[in-house]
Amino acid sequence: MNNASRFPMALVVASALLGVLATALIGASAPVLAAAPAAGAPASDVASLAFIAAAISTALATLGAGFAVAKVGAAAIGALAEKPELFGRLLILIGLAEGIAIYGLIVSILILNRLG
Repeated sequence: MNNASRFPMALVVASALLGVLATALIGASAPVLAAAPAAGAPASDVASLAFIAAAISTALATLGAGFAVAKVGAAAIGALAEKPELFGRLLILIGLAEGIAIYGLIVSILILNRLG
């Protein structure tokens, strides 16, 4: 395996680690929310499933964004080597691929807002 093929996998692994970190942060907030139940708060089973759903949406979106950025980034580097004037357009494409992670984070925030 050469260095060029290791780069996309390293990016996917880094995004998976970011997803795991987000999962840990969401799990760390569970005892805080469970300590002070509010009136009309959901049952603990529903709350735990909501935390799992929020963690999964963040983790999978981050993993998907890492995979997309790896593929688009590799193609962008190849195109940039031949036509350097495409830098701005290629940067927009990589930013769109990274937006997938932001969408997953927004979904997680919306899920967690429904709990409280």
